[in-house]
Amino acid sequence: MFDLQPGRMNSYAPGKRPFHTIIPAFVTKDGQPFMSFGVMGGATQPQGHVQILMNVLDFGMNIQEAGDAPRILHSGSSEPTGEQMATGGTVALESGFPEGLSEQLRARGHVLKPARGEFGGYQGIMYDVVRGVYFGASESRKDGMAAGY
Repeated sequence: MFDLQPGRMNSYAPGKRPFHTIIPAFVTKDGQPFMSFGVMGGATQPQGHVQILMNVLDFGMNIQEAGDAPRILHSGSSEPTGEQMATGGTVALESGFPEGLSEQLRARGHVLKPARGEFGGYQGIMYDVVRGVYFGASESRKDGMAAGY
């Protein structure tokens, strides 16, 4: 998403921090290492990162469950390169959400679109500081595995 044309919102230039989607995450808890993870997939990445954090912190999922849970993807937002959103965009639901959720979202004014394979790929490591144990996760959307010794 870097823009090489000078003077635009996301133009590459000295001293700037242009928006990009190279965003691995590292989370601390009570000042201690807690979790490192990443979600691949362009514009899916920031949305996927938030959903992983919500799954772990708000919904109490373990690191594997957090990655395997179904995701939501919004598209049609304003872009850091200057393109402005003309509508509210569209929402795609991955399979696995409760039946009837699509209808509830449409009733609230959301425009839904079908999507397959656009929900990113995730891997993560969680550290249990009390037990001194690492837990790894690699989700089923992409090739990969979590292994330790």
